[in-house]
Amino acid sequence: MNRKKIFCFLLTGAAFSACATRQVTTEEPGLKSVLGDKFLVGVALNTHQSSGRDTAAVRIVQRHFNSIVAENCMKCQVIHPQEDRYDFRQADEFVKFGEENGMAVIGHCLIWHSQLAPWFCVDKEGCNVSAEILKQRMKDHITTIVSRYRGRIKGWDVVNEAIMEDGSYRQSKFYEILGESFISLAFQYAQEADPDAELYYNDYNMHTPGKRRTVVKLVNDLRAAGLRITAVGMQGHVGMDYPDLDEFEQSLQAYAATGVKVMITEWDMSALPMVNHTANVSDTVAFRKALNPYPEALPDSVSDRWNAKMTAYMNLFIKHADVISRVTAWGVSDGDSWKNDFPVHGRTDYALLFDRNYQPKPFVKELLNTKSEAY
Repeated sequence: MNRKKIFCFLLTGAAFSACATRQVTTEEPGLKSVLGDKFLVGVALNTHQSSGRDTAAVRIVQRHFNSIVAENCMKCQVIHPQEDRYDFRQADEFVKFGEENGMAVIGHCLIWHSQLAPWFCVDKEGCNVSAEILKQRMKDHITTIVSRYRGRIKGWDVVNEAIMEDGSYRQSKFYEILGESFISLAFQYAQEADPDAELYYNDYNMHTPGKRRTVVKLVNDLRAAGLRITAVGMQGHVGMDYPDLDEFEQSLQAYAATGVKVMITEWDMSALPMVNHTANVSDTVAFRKALNPYPEALPDSVSDRWNAKMTAYMNLFIKHADVISRVTAWGVSDGDSWKNDFPVHGRTDYALLFDRNYQPKPFVKELLNTKSEAY
């Protein structure tokens, strides 16, 4: 082979190699590249995912999300099961996963009446502890956990679900013993433990007028007291027929008007009809079918409605991207959703952005295709 032929051969090979390299390294855009200039795109992880065991879910998380939140491993009964014992194994694994993947890590949650370690608010006889004892337990709990991850966790759900839909305070043990002050104390302790962490109040049904009024007052009161509250978390547990989108938007705007950011913290949408608890249960077969109407798959007509409503919510989030700092799905794929088996065992739901085969739902594909066409 003469030198000219050798040179041409080498050029052809180099061009082929460069092309192959581009084909290998070029990847379709993920949600974080589509929406990342608007707000953080988050997802709740279970321990199978944060440990790396659910490899299919991990691939989705790495491609599509730039923020993660702990689904259960930071809740009190897991991380602080006994007064003199903490268990950080799962929480450490979760935080490490986020750090290794360059994600904004969110801690969930510091004070919540549910999934609370049984010892936390009572004495050895099961009676409520005094106000001073509960304050000290709260301070020790919050300080220990927040200090451990200081500088590593972007923000904390400091208090979760403390207010009812009518605007009254939930009659939890915290409220029974300390009244409304337990919320400001929790924010104070968290602020002292990590002065740089973002601090959030998080709740569901945040579209209701009564809850809206009380949360707005709470935010204003905390700020007036010199306490830091960075954002209000609107849990996005919605259905195809609820809530009214205009009411949801009104609340979003009302929370933002207090001067804090808004986060959509636990987004999912049930595809199933509401359970009618007053139904005649004598016909067991019919009742079970009503409870679990789509055990194998959604009918196309239902799927179309579900995707259209999810698109409407996403368009609302994008519309208010100037005040929304994070949108977080409450689970990776349909098989992970807490909506399965809720409110009764045996229900199969389709509530999340990816199906049971880890494939994106149509409204997600449309988002991704829009970005692809822009390239």
